[in-house]
Amino acid sequence: MESCPSIKNILLLDSEGKRVAVKYYSDDWPTNSAKEAFEKAVFIKTQKTNARTEAEIAMFENNIVVYKFVQDLHFFVTGGEDENELILASVLQGFFDAVGILLRSNVEKKEALENLDLILLCLDEIIDGGIILETDANVIAGKVASHSIDSGAPLSEQTISQALATAREHLARSLLK
Repeated sequence: MESCPSIKNILLLDSEGKRVAVKYYSDDWPTNSAKEAFEKAVFIKTQKTNARTEAEIAMFENNIVVYKFVQDLHFFVTGGEDENELILASVLQGFFDAVGILLRSNVEKKEALENLDLILLCLDEIIDGGIILETDANVIAGKVASHSIDSGAPLSEQTISQALATAREHLARSLLK
């Protein structure tokens, strides 16, 4: 039986294995303590690898885990043992690159925590209920940026792209009247 590829979880952990942002889409880990135990075990298994230049793949507890590290952040995408590793890797790369765009290439824990809302929106744009929606980092970052624009803010406090988006929105509204 063919089915749509699905993701069990996406984890963003710091260099000590602590949560920065996590989303679970599977009931494989029913309690918070089970989720934390999985995160710690995955972190311990992967911390000695060199996944800084490109993504690595590991089998762990009958799951495929694709992961990549940058600075003091560890990105993980988990799928079932029957999932295609290339699809999991494309989800990881999309998340990784979108976070890089949103954090203006300053991908580190402090910056991630200061922009946690953008990272969580990013996760929501990539996956919904375990189903992959988007893997293109530019599309993901664009959607997240459009959600985070405060069109009520004065134009002087908006970036150029935010100001253009606000102007486009006002123009569209005026044309529809």
